[in-house]
Formats: sequence, C-alpha cells, structure tokens
Amino acid sequence: MSSTAKARARANSGPARAVMVLGTTSGAGKSWLATALCRWYARRGLKVAPFKAQNMSNNARVVDGGEIGSAQYFQALAAHAVPEVRMNPLLLKPERDTHSQVVLMGQVSEALSALPWRGRSERVWPQIAQALDELIAENDVVVIEGAGSPAEINLMASDIVNMRIARHAQARCLLATDIDRGGAFAHLYGTWALLPEADRALLRGFVLNKFRGDATLLAPAPQQLQELTGVPTVATLPMWWQHGLPEEDGVFDDRSRSSGTVTRTVAVVAYPRISNLDEFQALKNVPGVRLVWARTPADVAAADWIVLPGSKHTSGDLAWLRAQGLDRAVAAHAGRGGAVLGICGGLQMLGEALVDPHGIDGNAPGLGLLPLVTVFAREKTVRHRAATFGELAGAWGALSHVPVAGYEIHHGQTAAHPQMAQDGQAVMPEGLAWQNARGNVLGIYMHGLFEDAGALHALFGASAPTLDATFDGLADFIDTHFDAGVLAGLIA
Repeated sequence: MSSTAKARARANSGPARAVMVLGTTSGAGKSWLATALCRWYARRGLKVAPFKAQNMSNNARVVDGGEIGSAQYFQALAAHAVPEVRMNPLLLKPERDTHSQVVLMGQVSEALSALPWRGRSERVWPQIAQALDELIAENDVVVIEGAGSPAEINLMASDIVNMRIARHAQARCLLATDIDRGGAFAHLYGTWALLPEADRALLRGFVLNKFRGDATLLAPAPQQLQELTGVPTVATLPMWWQHGLPEEDGVFDDRSRSSGTVTRTVAVVAYPRISNLDEFQALKNVPGVRLVWARTPADVAAADWIVLPGSKHTSGDLAWLRAQGLDRAVAAHAGRGGAVLGICGGLQMLGEALVDPHGIDGNAPGLGLLPLVTVFAREKTVRHRAATFGELAGAWGALSHVPVAGYEIHHGQTAAHPQMAQDGQAVMPEGLAWQNARGNVLGIYMHGLFEDAGALHALFGASAPTLDATFDGLADFIDTHFDAGVLAGLIA
C-alpha cells in the first residue's frame, strides 16, 4: 500500500485529522499555506475542510448563511468543498481602530459588537467549538489556520483562535515564519519558548517562508534549533511573488507591477478601511495593466482609471480621502473625462450624500460625481447577485449588455437624487449600477466585477488564470519544497 493510500485509510478510519498552520507573526504566510494544504490533501482523494475560529478582516465573501473571511472561502474552494459559515464562525470587521463589527456564524451580532474584546471569548467559544467538532466529524482532514502569533502572552487567557483550538482538535501544528524580514530563528525559538509545554508538544515542524538565496547557507541553524526545541525545520519555501492568491491582510503589496508593456494604469484608492480588496487580484494578471495602490494625489496623477473600492466605514474613509486631497484629484480626473469606478462603498462616496439615521456609519456629503443619495439601514444586505448591464456610454461602453455575477455586502441603500435624475441613469436592474450622463463615471454595488470572466474579457480582451490552476500551483509548490513524507505524516 502506498503512503498516500495509507494516509487515506487512516484518515477515513475515524474523525478527521486536524492540521494547523500557525505563524510567528501576522504576514508569515499562514493563509496561503493553509490554502495549499487544502488542495494538497484534496488531490489525494480526501474530504477536506478549512477552519479559522476567528478572522479579523474586511475581506469577506457571501456564503450560505451569511458571510465569512475571504481566506476561508478560497481555502474551501481549494479543498473542493462548499464554503460555509462553520469554516469561519467568528469574523471581526474593523470599522475604527478600537471597534469592529462582529459577525457570528455568518450574521452581524450587535450585542457582541458592543462587548469589549476580552469579554467575547467565552460567549462565542461554544459556537466555535461546535462548528469545529462538526467539521472534524464530517471530514477526513480539517486544515486549521491560526491568527497572528500563538505566543501573544497578553492574549493567551482569552485565546479562541490559536492554541486553545489546537488543543481542542489535537492538531498537528506547523509554525511558519517570514525569513525575509530577518530574525526568523529567534522568532521560531521565542514562540516555542513562550508556549506551555503541552502546547509545544503539538508542534510538528517549523517552516521558513519567503526565503531568497542559497538554502545551504542556512546551516547549521535549523539543526541547532532542533537541538534546542526538538522540532525539525520541515520546509524552506522560496520567495514567490506571484502565487496568485490575494493577501489576507492589507493591500497585496506596495509594488506596482505589470506584465508586458503598460497600456493602462489602474489606481485603486487604498483608504484605511478598504474592504474586499481581494477582488482586484485578477488585475495583477492582465497583460498590460499596471495596478497602483493610491494613497496620495501623486499616486493617481498618471492613472487611466481611478477605482474607489469597498469600505467598511464609508464616511470615515471619505473624510480620509478629503484630508489627503484625493477628493480633488478624483474630481479633476473625472472633469478631464478620465474613467472613475466606484464599487459598493465607493459607489456611495460618488453620490451626493450619505444619510445615517441609525448611527450605522455616519453622515457626510459625497463627492457629487453621481446623482445619488445613500441611506444606511439597520439590516445588512448580504447576497449573491447576477445581473446584466444595460446600455453604457463612454469609457464603460464595453460593458454594455454584459452579464456579470458577484456578491453584495452593504448597509447602505442607494437611490437617485430626486432633483438630479437627469445627471445620470441606472444601468443595471434594481439600482445595482449607475452611470453619469457624460459616461466616464460608473458605480456598482456588486463586488467581483474583475473576477467575472465576461467582464474581464469585455474590458481588457483578456482572461485570468483559473482558481483551480492557482490552487494546483500552490499544492505543487509545497509538494516540491516540504521534506519528503512530512505532509502525509501529519495525518498518518
């Protein structure tokens, strides 16, 4: 019997094996490594599910029952599983530095949102533990992603996402670190040293991520680290800029890159509470497109398109935009006939006013580039949508009559300004999209425009790599760079 067949037989003989990816810091590579593991195990005929107890991110996707973090959504697809709320039972969506909207099992909880950080853990642990137990009972392998670092000793007492989860699932844990930042061996050793002895026993391997150079020069550090901790270094993963997945935290990176000669520069405004930025990943793969993350007027000066993306705090990000002088830069660009696109919160900003009778987001004057008024409602719209553009003019004419599919996540309800309807028109059913009379400014409530194959082809005459190809590439990558037998051994 092959090692793969043995692993499959062992996994199917009882509850799922849990494999957990921990990191020494945020940005160590947990999300993409967990995604790669989901596809690696799924390709061996195993039934696989991802899990992250608590995710703090404004990148979310719509699933049956509500919304979950985008990382777990993609991990489920990599595992050939249907994404669902149990895979990310608690989602924290930051609205300000000291406040987050709390989404429990896919639904916003105003009661939990009002609680202090440390007061939530015991309230939500029963639902988290139940979701994990059910996934373990229903699958062969559950790939679990941790958050931040498991050695944050100020948070250990209220931990519900790292070692408490690992102990509950008796997970076999990998600890990843970003060696490109320096101090990787100290990070690994320090994390191990701060863990209680029982938790150290769950660590099965260290992973050096984002390595550049000659791996033989690492010796004798991995062996010395193993002598100190008893934990082997099981993989050295080379730096891989274009693995094809959006980053879990923040913008993808601060580098502006394109493939081939640049024919179009797209500037996406990166305000502090930007949301659903993962939908722009496809633009990085379109030949001739240069993607720029814009934070100043200088960043948009040479742009062909300016995109106002989604926002978790529309009025706050609109105030930031004005403080940076980006409101004037966007208005000037539009005044010259330049193309402007607003998505969800960006659509709301392009209108005349934000009206907030319930204290959801905040009141504010809009940028006045579309004849719209947005009123924030208590109820949140969370749904998949498919619709077809009507007749569009000007810069966005290529989208005329193109059917697209995506998703909506918003509190705002937007309608035409009663005295300014002649300045623009709805170009999708039910007010899902609007265009100004000149034709160069477009707003759409639906996320996922650049992920839709039809829209991508209409706008750029191009297609992006499929997600399946991306997931397979990730699995091939770890198969090449992990020590032989390690990945199968984690579930044996």
